[in-house]
Amino acid sequence: MRRMVGVVAMLAFLAAGDIARAQDDHEAEEGAKVFKRVCFICHTSEAGKNKIGPSLFGIVGRKAGTVPGFAYSEAMKSSGITWDEQTIDKYIEDPKKFVPGNKMAYAGVKKKDERKEIIAYLKTLR
Repeated sequence: MRRMVGVVAMLAFLAAGDIARAQDDHEAEEGAKVFKRVCFICHTSEAGKNKIGPSLFGIVGRKAGTVPGFAYSEAMKSSGITWDEQTIDKYIEDPKKFVPGNKMAYAGVKKKDERKEIIAYLKTLR
């Protein structure tokens, strides 16, 4: 009986992980759609390819203002930010408020769910 309870507990644990991964995958898929709608005009998801804005490939974990070949504002280069879920969320909500003096001419993504989805998508760009 104890062994059966252990097996059931293990299966429940594994199922919970599958559900969480499915949720993450769904958020990333939705984030790709939002990215194409609001970010892709200025940014790419391809490594080494900048547009009006820098490539966002590999942004999670990267120090701000460091993509080769992109002319960042002094404010961004000296911000000291390392991009993680929290810093990306705050930045894309209100870029001018989070890094005063940056060059991004965008008012921000006001919907929290959309920011969460964009971040989930950005985390897949490795």
